[in-house]
Amino acid sequence: MNRLNSQYHRPALLLFLVIVVAHWAEHLVQAFQIWGLGWTPAESRGVLGMPFPWLVTEEWMHYAYALIMLAGFIALRPGFTGTAKTWWTVALGIQVWHHFEHLLLLIQVQSGTTFFGQAGPVSIAQLIVPRVELHLFYNGIVFLPMVVAMFLHRRPGPDEADEMNCTCAPRELTGAGVS
Repeated sequence: MNRLNSQYHRPALLLFLVIVVAHWAEHLVQAFQIWGLGWTPAESRGVLGMPFPWLVTEEWMHYAYALIMLAGFIALRPGFTGTAKTWWTVALGIQVWHHFEHLLLLIQVQSGTTFFGQAGPVSIAQLIVPRVELHLFYNGIVFLPMVVAMFLHRRPGPDEADEMNCTCAPRELTGAGVS
């Protein structure tokens, strides 16, 4: 974990960002398929869901992604300092709730029992907001503080730069290598 949050922090953050952006893009494509092309939600499976429909229909896949996101936020958090760490923690907190919602869905699918008197599996927020719109919202409100955290992490203030153990910020900002 020490190396992940020091010498490997930057590549790990970039990999995490690629995973998050790819997932976010899937939701945006799905939204375009529904509202731009007029497809039904069942027909709108994003990019990967078109050739591999099981990626969209299997709840364990959605849960696995939520778990990977949660693990990434937890594992990469020690590498952050100051205000960037605060923003990263906000994203982590939102992802904890998003993960919980997916856990509720997975439990319902795996047990064959639905909650809240609904005909099919449903999360708490889905009682108010339809699933497609809800997941666009969740991905957006997790992504925004995550990007703010990454931006601030690359441009730390002097005190924050002194606390950093990674090479994420340009050397001229951290003072590393300066005599």
